[in-house]
Amino acid sequence: MWTKHHKKRKFGRLTLPVITVAFLSYFGYHSVHGDLGLRGMEEFERQRVERQARLDVLVRQRQILEKEVALMSDGSLERDMLDEKARSYLNMSRADEIVIFH
Repeated sequence: MWTKHHKKRKFGRLTLPVITVAFLSYFGYHSVHGDLGLRGMEEFERQRVERQARLDVLVRQRQILEKEVALMSDGSLERDMLDEKARSYLNMSRADEIVIFH
């Protein structure tokens, strides 16, 4: 009966630990620095706060415009509002008027 004797190699013992360390290092690095990692989540949160502030400004502007439109609607047409908008868009005023922009 023939048997083979294998020589123990130094690299054979280190292969599995090296692969394990490389695997854990790769995923550990990307869990912090990757697009969906800790730093990526901080960037998402910063963008969310920025966009929420922009949304709040736009909502306020829309409410103001809706209020102005309501004042110019059929049922409650106010001459002052209509006059103000017409003069603003046409950039005209009478000689005896003082114009105050807000």
